[in-house]
Amino acid sequence: MSNGTPPLAFCGNDNITAYNVNDGVLNNGCFVDALNLVPHVFLLFITFPILFIGWGSQSSKVQIHHNTWLHFPGHNMRWILTFSLLLVHVCEFAEGIVSNKMMVTDHLHLFMPAFMGFIAATTSVVYYHNIETSNFPKLLLVLFIYWVLAFITKTIKLWKFAAFDVGPEYLRFCITALLVVLYGLLMAVEVNVIRVRKYVFFANPQKVKPPEDLQDLGVRFLQPFVNLLSKATYWWMNPLIMGAHKRPIELKKIGKLPIAMRALTNYLRLKDAYEDQRTAEDPDRAPSIWRSMYRAFGRPILLSSTFRYLADLLGFAGPLCISGIVKYLESENKTEVSKDIHFGVHFMSSTELLQNPSVLAVLLFLALILQRTFLQASYYVTIETGINLRGALLAMIYNKILRLSTSNMSMGEMTLGQINNLVAIETNQLMWFLFLCPNLWAMPVQIVMGVILLYYFLRSSALVGASVIVLLAPVQYLIATKLAETQKSTLEYSTDRLKQTSEILKGIKLLKLYAWENIFCDSVEGTRGKELTSLKTFAFYTSLSIFMNAAIPIAAVLVTFVMHHFINTTGPSPSDAFAALALFHILVTPLFLLSTVVRFAVKALISVQKLGEFLQSDEIGDDSWRNGDMPVPFETGKKHMGTTKAINRKQPIRYQMDNYEQPTRRQMRPTETEDVAVKVINGCFTWGSNLSTLSDINISIPTGQLTMIVGQVGCGKSSLLLAMLGEMQSMDGKVYWSNKNRYSVAYAAQKSWLLNATVEENITFGSPFNKQRYKAVIDACSLQPDIDLLPFGDQTEIGERGINLSGGQRQRICVARALYQNTNIVFLDDPFSALDIHLSDHLMQEGILKFLQDDKRTVVLVTHKLQYLIHADWIIAMKDGSVLREGTLKDIQTHDIELYDHWKTLMNRQDHGLEKDIQQDSQTTLERKTLRRAFYSREAKLDDEEEEEEEEEEEDDNMSTGTTRRSKIPWKVCWCYLSSGGFFMVFLMVSSKLLKHSVIVAIDYWLAFWTSSKTNQSRPNGTTITPMLLDEDNGSYYLPVFIILCVAGLTLCLITSLTVEFLGLSAATNLHHNLLNKIIHAPIRFFDVTPLGQILNRFSADTNIIDQHIPPTLESLTRSTLLCLSAIWVISSITPIFLIALVPLGVAFYFIQKYFRVASKDLQDLDDATQLPLLCHFSETAEGLTTIRAFRHEARFKQRMLELTDTNNTAYLFLSAANRWLEVRTDYLGAVIVLTAAGASIWSSLYGLPSSGGLVGLGLTYALTVTNYLNWVVRNLADLEVQMSAVEKVNSFLGTESENYEGSIDTSQVPENWPQNGEIKIQDLCVRYDPMLKPVLKHVNAFIQPGQKVGICGRTGSGKSSLSLAFFNMVDIFEGKIVIDGIDICKLPLHTLRSRLSIILQDPILFSGSIRFNLDPEKSCTDDRLWEALEIAQLKNMVKALPGGLDAVVTEGGENFSVGQRQLFCLARAFVRKSSVLIMDEATASIDMATENILQKVVMTAFADRTVVTIAHRVSSILDAEQVLVFSSGILVESDSAPNLLAQEESLFSVLVRTHK
Repeated sequence: MSNGTPPLAFCGNDNITAYNVNDGVLNNGCFVDALNLVPHVFLLFITFPILFIGWGSQSSKVQIHHNTWLHFPGHNMRWILTFSLLLVHVCEFAEGIVSNKMMVTDHLHLFMPAFMGFIAATTSVVYYHNIETSNFPKLLLVLFIYWVLAFITKTIKLWKFAAFDVGPEYLRFCITALLVVLYGLLMAVEVNVIRVRKYVFFANPQKVKPPEDLQDLGVRFLQPFVNLLSKATYWWMNPLIMGAHKRPIELKKIGKLPIAMRALTNYLRLKDAYEDQRTAEDPDRAPSIWRSMYRAFGRPILLSSTFRYLADLLGFAGPLCISGIVKYLESENKTEVSKDIHFGVHFMSSTELLQNPSVLAVLLFLALILQRTFLQASYYVTIETGINLRGALLAMIYNKILRLSTSNMSMGEMTLGQINNLVAIETNQLMWFLFLCPNLWAMPVQIVMGVILLYYFLRSSALVGASVIVLLAPVQYLIATKLAETQKSTLEYSTDRLKQTSEILKGIKLLKLYAWENIFCDSVEGTRGKELTSLKTFAFYTSLSIFMNAAIPIAAVLVTFVMHHFINTTGPSPSDAFAALALFHILVTPLFLLSTVVRFAVKALISVQKLGEFLQSDEIGDDSWRNGDMPVPFETGKKHMGTTKAINRKQPIRYQMDNYEQPTRRQMRPTETEDVAVKVINGCFTWGSNLSTLSDINISIPTGQLTMIVGQVGCGKSSLLLAMLGEMQSMDGKVYWSNKNRYSVAYAAQKSWLLNATVEENITFGSPFNKQRYKAVIDACSLQPDIDLLPFGDQTEIGERGINLSGGQRQRICVARALYQNTNIVFLDDPFSALDIHLSDHLMQEGILKFLQDDKRTVVLVTHKLQYLIHADWIIAMKDGSVLREGTLKDIQTHDIELYDHWKTLMNRQDHGLEKDIQQDSQTTLERKTLRRAFYSREAKLDDEEEEEEEEEEEDDNMSTGTTRRSKIPWKVCWCYLSSGGFFMVFLMVSSKLLKHSVIVAIDYWLAFWTSSKTNQSRPNGTTITPMLLDEDNGSYYLPVFIILCVAGLTLCLITSLTVEFLGLSAATNLHHNLLNKIIHAPIRFFDVTPLGQILNRFSADTNIIDQHIPPTLESLTRSTLLCLSAIWVISSITPIFLIALVPLGVAFYFIQKYFRVASKDLQDLDDATQLPLLCHFSETAEGLTTIRAFRHEARFKQRMLELTDTNNTAYLFLSAANRWLEVRTDYLGAVIVLTAAGASIWSSLYGLPSSGGLVGLGLTYALTVTNYLNWVVRNLADLEVQMSAVEKVNSFLGTESENYEGSIDTSQVPENWPQNGEIKIQDLCVRYDPMLKPVLKHVNAFIQPGQKVGICGRTGSGKSSLSLAFFNMVDIFEGKIVIDGIDICKLPLHTLRSRLSIILQDPILFSGSIRFNLDPEKSCTDDRLWEALEIAQLKNMVKALPGGLDAVVTEGGENFSVGQRQLFCLARAFVRKSSVLIMDEATASIDMATENILQKVVMTAFADRTVVTIAHRVSSILDAEQVLVFSSGILVESDSAPNLLAQEESLFSVLVRTHK
């Protein structure tokens, strides 16, 4: 080679021997290095063409068909090893560069192979990933060859090093050794793939199919299937989260759950673990739920804990690296480098590496990245396990509900409320406990490690500081328990408030007509006051807990450094001080969380106990006892399996819970003949309290005939049906079913039970839809007119969450369901109870006699309507829990004359009633009317759309506006919220927050100056940084300033936490107060148009969010934002270079939060929306247990429950994965911030920019805190956005118009006793419900004499009821006037007008409270007056008999009285208010004939001298009226006395009377 020195030579040019191979080729170091290049180059040459050819075709495919993802064996191991390999290559490269600097000329061979190795390793992993996605294992051979070659070349190098005694004290030796190990392991992984997959060297390669989930494109949750890098960073979620920006995430987008996470899979795991504990020797021992949870879900929790430990240990790298970097920057004399030459090149010693600040900065960065990745992985694993556990528990509870004994439900041992709590609260608490439980064992370790390190930095004074933290932890626990207690009491009050509110809303019409709004409003305000008092305590404790959180680190730092000052004469060096500061910040989190975790652990213990009790409660007997003791014949079992599979053809059998849990049907013992469908032999049945309810029952029910069961109320008719269905516990005797009957009983319970589904689904109830049959059933139950009124016909949702139907409509739907099912036996339990005569007759004739009897179905009918006995083929008369008579009507007529006569008199009374109200369509028309009125305006607009209207308008299809809207933060709403909290509080909050953060920064700055000054004084030649401290003695005033600042910081912490909470409290107070007043004073029209549920939601969910969730979120948001901003400000002021790096970081952060907020909101909505149906499904199952079991539909309901659970779990899983997505990204951003801050400070010190060690330490400590708070900023922003929608919804109601309460006359001008005579003039009256709608009354003129009895009649919808509302000014009177005793009612203040008139409404409404409160809430009457009213209403004796008399309790909605009694109470209520004008709006619909006759008389006598206006739906009730007004479609057609009108043949009145006869 020529002597010219090329500028870059591979082996360097500073000695001639570089290219000399006399000693043997391998002894030349340079040659060995060159040899090392060979494998890398080989790999690059081979793989690049393959990658480029394959890349274009591959990458597009990956997105669509994820069913090609196959993991080769050792997949995760390979990724981990490759990453370690990359890291080591980076070290090798850095070491090469540093060594190269020591040489005279450049030696490329020191760092070139390392660089190539890095590129080759990266290529290898990309290449591998592509092979894996396309499943083409033969190509892996290339990698195998590469690993082998690399391993051989590195081993040669290591061997040569050892031969020339270059030992582990040199860094290059360590690196080479590591590389040898890594290459060896990778080689082993590759061999393993060959061994398992046999793709080469073997004759028959193994065929592999991707996991089932991936073949199903419906599975969109890919976390378990993607590669390690994507798993750690949630890269696979990018399309979902970015896409949310363009169009909202829907249920379709999140797809199905992977099989391993489905509720069924986990239920089977948990159930097996639970059942395995039942041993043979002790079968009654209750299995422990804890143990079964551990067996089923223990492994993932251990994995998560491992991740957690790793993360916690890596967390301590922060303080250590900071101390190292600051130490290096402090020491002026940079350490001299020793020259070690072997092979003619420099070798660096191993210890030097860890003293180099740049290395430390990079290490810190890597440690942070790894720590965060592990932490998020740990969170994810626990959350996934928690979700699995919740699914399993829900399925377990559901299965138990389906087997609960009915007596448990009815005797109140297991109330619906308890079951709902189990589902809604206990399972969630166990899930949360699982989320938090790795903390239980990770935290102590973290705390101990932290204290040890503190001791290492600051010796004994650190222990004092740490003890402050530890001592304050119990205080935090106390506060946490107090918080839980106050929350409980708040909950009680708010439940009360809700109950009152819902009662008010249900009876709002009555309240307005009686002018009682304010009384009820005040009672709600009273409860709200109590709730607010407990919210105040809640707010106080919350702010204390926030204060503790912020104050503990300050207090600890204060105590530590004051102690240090007194113990040691020299202060701590900046490196120690700031490492300690960072440690304190790390330690606070576990201590704060510890109290929460302990609280959750306590709650979890209670939940498990409740669950255990529930799972151990009584179950219904198996079907076997019902059929004698026949062994199970095989065929029936088989046959049954067939039937279940048919239930759900869409899904493969493995998802079916039922096949293996449904008890197989026993075959029935053929008893006597086949014409007996069911037979009970000396049965004695109980509801479980050991008192027999039914005794000595011997009955047989004939096949294909109509059997009626009659008897008084409470004699056990319904119980008999349930006993035959096997719902009661049998103490004695047997129930036999004939062979073909038992798994098919259609049953309509007495208390109607609807599903939350469409009308059609409620009727078909899982049977195939058959048009003709469906039509016939609907006609038989006369449901068509009702269906026509619904906004979507029979596709309208009904049930709890849908449209509220009246009792009669609900009952007819239940009967229709029983008729529609194709079963041999139909049990109807009093289907006529809520129907009027006309409908009952129709149902009896068309439905029962025609529809059911034509099919020859066996019908068992419980009824009170004796006039139907003539139709019965067989009669069972019951009395006091036993059978009085059994036989046909003829038998009874001949054998038991007494009973027959008794029936006859009763029947006569009922028939007499029949004549009186032939075709009583009162109730039905009324029900239809209420429906009609509700949908009057809602032209097929869904309830929900109503809510979203405001948003919908903006969110039109043009995407451009859509996208902008969705990423905006609702500033307007926030401002509205803050302003309702009061301006002074807002000002106080903002100023105190800013002050607090400035003081905290000042404390740390002062610490930096203090520590730096001490080191400066000890240095003779060092120039002092702070010029004011020229005198050494001046150092004394550092301490007092420090103490003052800390104390100020503590007080400000307290002030800020209090102001935020109380700001929230005052906002909540004002918002609720305004909302209540607005809604209670809204016009009646508002309630017809707005669904009740929607209004109630404002008072329940939304108010709860405003009360309890917004303040802490707001606090957290402001705190984390200000912390991040102050940190960035501190770093930039110390190293201004940092600002340059800030721009790209800021942009990245902006986009991350923008995408995340939108996606998070959608997923949150999905989670909420899917949770509701799940809870509803549970409660409706518990309510309809008997029906479901009678129909034998358990399997179908289980299936539905599993689907609902999975849907909700999918939404929740995606939500938590999205949170991980965000946190990983913000954490990596934080790590980059730390890296740039460290890099900037090192760089400026290297280039001689003055920087004190103290300030650098300060900057780095702050950079470390940023990583913790960045994701909180985004999370809180997203939460606040979701929570602000509650404020927005409340706000939208605050805009409703109130009724005009003032009137134009002053109250003082109205005579005290107005209206004294009751003379009514109606002049040219026009009425409409809403300015938008057509008038319902047109130009009505009438005159009513004082004391007249007036009847108003007309066909449905002719405006009769509207007139009654017009008297009270409840509707819009836009022309004409009503004058009562000389005063125009429109001019009167509403309260005066309504309190002086009386009305009796058609639907009886009672409020919970006492009877006295119901009759006279204003407390203005004497007891005598009340008793008198009760006597008039025929209630005196009944009330006297009640415990407490007038103060007897009325339950919610008056459920403890029958409908008739309630109606009588409403009459009494009208009598209490002695008004000379009484309006009766069809008040006698639900009263039996006898009572009604009495009432008619009473009204005539008690109101002899008053004006009575009766609005009649049955013309017969006004035949003796002195004046009759006949309406037809809003126009008054006739007005005269009843006899006169009847005399005219063609008058509308006589037509009405004739048609009704």
